[in-house]
Amino acid sequence: MSAILHYLSGPVLGAVIGYITNDIAIRMLFRPHTAKYICGVHVPFTPGIIPKEKGRIGSAIGSAISENLMNKEVLEKTLLSDEMLEKLRTAVDEFFNTQMHNEETLEQFAAHYLTKEEISAMRESTCDEIAKLITAKLRDKAIGANIAHAATQHVIEKTRSSVAGKIKADKLLEVISSPIETKLAQHINEVLQEQAPFMSTRIVYTEADKLLSMPMCDLFKGHEQQLAQAREGIVSVYRTIISDHLPRILEGINISKIVENRINEMDMDEAEVIILTVMKKELRAIVWLGALLGCIMGTIMMFVN
Repeated sequence: MSAILHYLSGPVLGAVIGYITNDIAIRMLFRPHTAKYICGVHVPFTPGIIPKEKGRIGSAIGSAISENLMNKEVLEKTLLSDEMLEKLRTAVDEFFNTQMHNEETLEQFAAHYLTKEEISAMRESTCDEIAKLITAKLRDKAIGANIAHAATQHVIEKTRSSVAGKIKADKLLEVISSPIETKLAQHINEVLQEQAPFMSTRIVYTEADKLLSMPMCDLFKGHEQQLAQAREGIVSVYRTIISDHLPRILEGINISKIVENRINEMDMDEAEVIILTVMKKELRAIVWLGALLGCIMGTIMMFVN
């Protein structure tokens, strides 16, 4: 019995020592979280390796992720893959199909994303800008001339086809049409100069209110071809944004700095839990590997002695 214990003691003791030392070494990666002092003398290996080097580790991980895992090439390949583009098309189609059965008005739909004040402000600013453009066009002197010419030509044509045309009244109108057009154009332009702002504002606001009160389903139904074109337009815009602006977006985001700052801000208890959760199996294997190597070394030493 003593012989068996003699032969087993070396391997068992080596295994226990290997298990304990590796387990302690892994724990010392994280603990203690802060430096320890005895009588003012710094205790070696405190804090643990990860707390001590957290800043450098954060910088290294941030650079590695930014340069190798989240760089332009990798993101562009993923974001512009056939699978991703198909998901985008599907999402757009699902949105369109949902709106085809949505009885909410455009204003009610917008209220899910904007406040009433924001909707009102957008309505007013948009209508005012459109009204200004229409007013500028209506105040163009060419408008009065074109309307006057069209009106006189219409009168001449009507006269020509009527009883008065048999007595050549249309010829008389043709002779006097030029001064009539000039005078009429002048009056039209005067009216437009004065009334254009009111007219354009009233028309634009009336049409805007009609649009806002229109059900979403009425806006989408019967426009399948236009919706298909809109879907492909959205995909095209998405492609352009990713292809042309991704580097600038990545520069603005600075993934490396975000990761580094997040690691530096992370509490060591939280970091320890995350790392142990991700690498629990691997770290446990290292502990048992220490036990195995200790067992092997104990066996060898037993035979050497």
